[in-house]
Amino acid sequence: MHQPTYQPMRRFWTDPSQAHYRRAWLLLLLLAIVLLGIGIGLRDPWPADEPRFALNALEMLRTGQFWFPHRGGELYPDKPPVFMWASALSIWLTGSVRWGFLIPTTLAGVGTLLLVVDLCRHLHGRRVALLSGLALLTAFQFVLQAKTAQIDMMLTFCTTLATYGLLRHALLGPARGWWLIGWAAMGLGIITKGVGILPLTLLPAWLWLGYSGDFHKNSRGQVSRITLKDAIQGIAAMLLCVAAWAVPMTVMATWGDDPSLAAYRDNILFKQTGQRYADSWAHLKPWYYYLVSVLPWAWMPLVLAFPWAIPAWWRRLRRSDARILLPLSSVILIVIFFSLSPGKRGVYMLPTVPLLVMTMAPLLPGLIRKKGLHWLGFGLLSLLGGILLIAGVLGAAGLPALAKVAERHAVSPWAWWIVIGVIAVGLLIVMRPRRGLWALASWLVVFWISWSTWGYALQDHARSPRDMMAHVESITGAGSWLAMPDYDEEFLLQSRQPSIQFGDRTPASDQFRRTFAWLQQDDSRWMFGMKRQAEDYDCIDRGQVHDLGVQNGDDWWLVPATAVGQCQGNVNAAPIFVAPTTLPDDTGSAPRV
Repeated sequence: MHQPTYQPMRRFWTDPSQAHYRRAWLLLLLLAIVLLGIGIGLRDPWPADEPRFALNALEMLRTGQFWFPHRGGELYPDKPPVFMWASALSIWLTGSVRWGFLIPTTLAGVGTLLLVVDLCRHLHGRRVALLSGLALLTAFQFVLQAKTAQIDMMLTFCTTLATYGLLRHALLGPARGWWLIGWAAMGLGIITKGVGILPLTLLPAWLWLGYSGDFHKNSRGQVSRITLKDAIQGIAAMLLCVAAWAVPMTVMATWGDDPSLAAYRDNILFKQTGQRYADSWAHLKPWYYYLVSVLPWAWMPLVLAFPWAIPAWWRRLRRSDARILLPLSSVILIVIFFSLSPGKRGVYMLPTVPLLVMTMAPLLPGLIRKKGLHWLGFGLLSLLGGILLIAGVLGAAGLPALAKVAERHAVSPWAWWIVIGVIAVGLLIVMRPRRGLWALASWLVVFWISWSTWGYALQDHARSPRDMMAHVESITGAGSWLAMPDYDEEFLLQSRQPSIQFGDRTPASDQFRRTFAWLQQDDSRWMFGMKRQAEDYDCIDRGQVHDLGVQNGDDWWLVPATAVGQCQGNVNAAPIFVAPTTLPDDTGSAPRV
């Protein structure tokens, strides 16, 4: 009798053979590369952070100064340099900012996925490993940040590698080699973004298990204990990685003849670490910000499973299951850690996403069979698809409120929204509520692919000032000097001509007074500035001003030196920083190395 074709698939999901697992693993890897990598080369760096790190990387390549990152000719002490090094390498290899700036975060995202899948395979088996990879690829914040050139995805790779090493030692050891790799990864995370020590949040529960003697038993044995020797060797491995950058930087800053390097040393080692956490001066939010405003979407759609996952976690915790206790306690402590700081950004929660998947991994085979969870997935897709479809139709019909939004952002996404809304409806009809999770996962793949192609094409002209800076060059001439008071990094990145700026932390009024003095020294010079700031100065001759229009939410003026002859300048009001000269690459967009 002929065996039904669904039987091999059923056997695969219950107990895949090694050969089947390898094929499925390769398919998962291919899906991750396509999903996270598609769109590279299709857009320029977008604000707020991407142009800044692209500038850091470009200036490293042009000046050869890799130990001290610069931005617009000025030292940049806000972040350590590892991410800038990776960006500089990828830009150098590709020969273009446009092609290179997204590669480090894409690779970090793929690497994080591989670490999660491999750890879950060792802890829970092949089937769970594959499901954990799929779960991570559905997590909204994870995919979003893998497609965004910010430091946090590389930090997340470092913290996940550290977690992998520590848990290999704790749950599958003793494995002191992995223990040391975990600590070294924390050191790498520290010189990527100071909070690389986040995996230390595994230690309280780990030490408690060792103190209480309440170990989880599995086929591998007991949870490994942490000895004093282990701790000393681990800390030494972490400090060696940090010292690889911090020691040369400190030596050059301390014994060099440039006082600005000493200021950089003090800023990066103290102000941007402890002071930034304890007494933050930016992104101030209440303590509940993450719980209310970030985690519900950042952990989506994983949060849909919480009504079933929380009781299951509790049952396993009562059995002292260290495979749940360690990553779950780390998630909770990281949320508490960042909630206690007054300065908060949603992206700070990214390192919790792989940990959450590790915590949910053994529950996934049961969760995907829950009818209620499929209904929730069906409902979420109905909501998302419905909103996009209705908004797209109303926008295309010319609804005034949506027309104003489109005009303000210089984007008309109505056709795109209608298409992905229709696809959502189609998936809902075909898969129905009993397969709601699979419908949602399928739609998310469609969404991210369309976001990285169609969405990039729609948004790039509005979020990148490439065209505006080309227009500026056509007015001023390629060799004319340009001053950018109170500048935004994306404009300096796309500048086609020699440019100066006046210090990121210099008050805007001082920058304009210094700009006026600089312009009055040479009539061939120009000023590029925000209209809402420049129009406060009645001394500017409005008849000579070029109104460039709106870019990134602001109106911009191009002012010739001859228009500021009556303005009061001050050569001592602000320092001047000369940005390395930029030239357009063969795409006519981002600067070429």
